[in-house]
Amino acid sequence: MSARAAGSASSALRATKESKERRLCLGSHLSVAGGAWKAVDEAIALRLRSLQIFSKNASRWEQRPIAEEEAERFRERRAAWGDGPVFSHASYLINLAADGELAEKSREALADELDRAATLGLAGVVQHPGAHVGAGVDAGIERIARAARWALERAPPGPRLILENTAGAGSTLGRSFEELGALLAAIDLPERTGVCLDTCHLLAAGYELRTAEGFAATMAELERRIGAERVQCWHLNDSRGDLGSHLDRHEHIGQGKLGKGAFRLLLADARFFGVPKILETPKEGDADRANLALLRRLGT
Repeated sequence: MSARAAGSASSALRATKESKERRLCLGSHLSVAGGAWKAVDEAIALRLRSLQIFSKNASRWEQRPIAEEEAERFRERRAAWGDGPVFSHASYLINLAADGELAEKSREALADELDRAATLGLAGVVQHPGAHVGAGVDAGIERIARAARWALERAPPGPRLILENTAGAGSTLGRSFEELGALLAAIDLPERTGVCLDTCHLLAAGYELRTAEGFAATMAELERRIGAERVQCWHLNDSRGDLGSHLDRHEHIGQGKLGKGAFRLLLADARFFGVPKILETPKEGDADRANLALLRRLGT
């Protein structure tokens, strides 16, 4: 083979690999300890195409503002990384379906999350819808919609509010495509909202993903109730709980009740090519690298 032919073959191989990485758009939730930009450096080391972070301590209400120096350093590192979408995950304390004082604190905290995301230039904020705690589904949806609109109207334009599906424990809302669709309709700001689908939560809530027939039926309901185009990102997690268990316990890819087949089916679905697929699996050791390597093989 001539040097020119060898060079062309090498360039074609790199282009193919680049195309695959963009199609898969794999990411992970990474730590911001020591500075948010450090998560970007780790994303570069892991060859990620997407990223999720906490923009503040997820278990505290009061937070210091993001310093301009920190925001600028984050944006600089992100520019060096590329154009991969970055999301933040909102505080676990927020319950948009609450009433009274907790409702007020939750909507203010969500507005702050959206403001921080705008400061960092993020694509959106992933938020658990909330739990109605006995008020009922209809009342819960109304409260969530009211709080979400309040926060979005006060936040800078740019980041979307991305509602994540839940495993369905207790009175949590967003356990079904029907509930997620109703929430999106009630908020009625399609240009500012979307959904994040967690594979563990889907199985735990009763959605089959492990067989071709089950996956097709689940996706058909998604299209009917929400539309695949509203999916802004995926959380890729295997599940310790089985179908319909309502157990929100994440497991390494291929080591839980979902198994490798469900992820192979998802990664092959052209509707989600280029849609960020973010790991939230356990972090011990070099687990992210192992889970990402497996997903890349499954997505071949």
